[in-house]
Amino acid sequence: LQGMITMSRSPVIVFFFSLLFLAPSCHAATNTLTKGQSIKDGETLISVDENFELGFFSPGNSTSRYVGVRYSKIQDQAVIWVANRDKPISGTDGVLRIGEDGNLMVVDGNGSSVWSSNASFVSSNTTLMLDTTGNLILSSNDSIGDTDKAYWQSFNNPTDTYLPDMKVLIGSAEIHAFTSWKSTSDPSPGNFTMGVDPRGAPQIVVWEQSRRRWRSGHWNSQIFSGVPSMAALTTYRYGFKVTPGNDGKFYLTYNPSDPSELMKFQITWNGFEEQQRWNESTKAWQVIQSQPSEECEKYNHCGNFGVCTPSGSPNCRCLEGFQPRHPDQWRLGNLSGGCERRSPLQCQRNTSNGGEDGFKAVRCTKLPDFADVDQLSSDDCKTTCQNNCSCKAYAHVTGIGCMIWNGDLTDVQNHMQSGNTLYVRLAYSELDHSRMSTYVIVLIVLAGLAFLAICIWLLWMLKKKLKVLPTATPASMSTNHELQVYDLSRSKEYPTDLSGPGDLVIEGSQVNGPDLPMFNFNCVAAATNNFSEENKLGQGGFGPVYKGKLPGGEEIAVKRLSKISGQGLQEFKNEIILIAKLQHRNLVRLLGCSIQGDEKMLIYEYMPNKSLDYFLFDPEKQGLLEWNKRFEIIEGIARGLLYLHRDSRLRIIHRDLKASNILKWFVVGN
Repeated sequence: LQGMITMSRSPVIVFFFSLLFLAPSCHAATNTLTKGQSIKDGETLISVDENFELGFFSPGNSTSRYVGVRYSKIQDQAVIWVANRDKPISGTDGVLRIGEDGNLMVVDGNGSSVWSSNASFVSSNTTLMLDTTGNLILSSNDSIGDTDKAYWQSFNNPTDTYLPDMKVLIGSAEIHAFTSWKSTSDPSPGNFTMGVDPRGAPQIVVWEQSRRRWRSGHWNSQIFSGVPSMAALTTYRYGFKVTPGNDGKFYLTYNPSDPSELMKFQITWNGFEEQQRWNESTKAWQVIQSQPSEECEKYNHCGNFGVCTPSGSPNCRCLEGFQPRHPDQWRLGNLSGGCERRSPLQCQRNTSNGGEDGFKAVRCTKLPDFADVDQLSSDDCKTTCQNNCSCKAYAHVTGIGCMIWNGDLTDVQNHMQSGNTLYVRLAYSELDHSRMSTYVIVLIVLAGLAFLAICIWLLWMLKKKLKVLPTATPASMSTNHELQVYDLSRSKEYPTDLSGPGDLVIEGSQVNGPDLPMFNFNCVAAATNNFSEENKLGQGGFGPVYKGKLPGGEEIAVKRLSKISGQGLQEFKNEIILIAKLQHRNLVRLLGCSIQGDEKMLIYEYMPNKSLDYFLFDPEKQGLLEWNKRFEIIEGIARGLLYLHRDSRLRIIHRDLKASNILKWFVVGN
């Protein structure tokens, strides 16, 4: 019977021990911890997405135990938050639980508290939740996970890591700082902190104890201006933003462009601000950027009023208008003394003698530290600085506004291809007046040379015109007619000339008539292929006739007065006077003339269908002229003669009517 009782109790004992073994696994499968529950060493809370876990750990080669939040799914379970960083636990008897007052607490094996959330106004019924962002949120049971109603949260009490969705307070005297570990194996507070500077425009600063080690430059709503590489990093440029909270304060937040990407910022144990991204292919954290990365990134490396240029050799120099405060130390590489003004400002001398102080533009700079910011226009910003003798420099930056420096200019860098323009106040004697004077002198000399060149060119053109064109007698200037000389080609190949007012004069005899275009001789020569035989159309009583083509495509007929013709000059004059006045659709139109020395030419429109005798006296071609075409030709001849003999203002008797003088203006066969 006793054996039967023992056997009957065995399932109860087995079931009891099964519950004991299953109890830790319940914590592993949940993301909350309530009052009365606890997490022992070896147990964890895991976020819903399983990216983060809360539990005990030992960093590096240390045997001390700490409670912290770390990444869960990746191989490198980097720790992002530590609770008892000042008081580690020896051994594995530590416990994390919610105390009687509702605060979260860590106790050692003796039951002594080594860490507490120490939140005030805490309800006795509280719940801890590990959010998918990695944030631990302690709140009442009816507002679990609500950050706006939380009594305490780890994001408001960070250690060394800045995670996406974490809000960093800006524009307040409070410095929300991240504190480095002492070493890779010791998470206790180290020598370096990182936070947002509470003064002026937001900027991230790294401190070594109380001394500044590095700063990011001012936030301009897109990037931190002191980090040129940020413009090229999409995770930087589109990740940061300043947003208002429900409490009316402003916060700097950060979200990577790819939410599934694991990203973090960290102040390392040795004092570097690092942006890290998890690389799944290499199974390691990849450092995207690390600051300070070079000598010029170190805070105020060249001292006050000094400027550091990364590509310079040496990389330190004084701002223009300043000189090393301790030249001997500067040459030895001790730059801590910085620079000082060469010439005192007028407002400092309390005198009106000399010129007024001015501003020198220093471009592509990381703007100095400790700026006072105001929302003023660029002109008002300059005026405000100019009216305050304490103002050392000013800048007007899009996204920030007016920035004024009343103290020493510290931590100035030259970024070569990026940065902002800083306007440094200098004494009048330090402003570059000599360079401006040089510019004025150069401009005056260049203007004088240009004027001289134009005068020479005009004289050359006038001389050329006088060589090419006949002159007009003073008597001819009294006439109201103007003779224009122009080149219809409108091409750069052929020079053009314009004569002044006056009538055409040939061998001392004035020719009065209507305005008549006068062609440039070189233009006519080029149009007729230099009066080649291939372009010759025929030979008249006064000289040869050539076919020409202007650069614009217009075809012309050039009647060149023979130099050996004893009677051609007078006839040339008559033809100019008469034909220029005659305008009729049945008469060939005179386009102009050309005169150069002994060369005298008349330019007519070109009739492509040859003269009438070409068809009448050719046995084969005369058949092409049907009677209706012949009638049209006869009618046209009659109309032309009627105009000459009766209708024109000039009575002209045509005594040389023959087939060779009748040109056809229509195409035969049409």
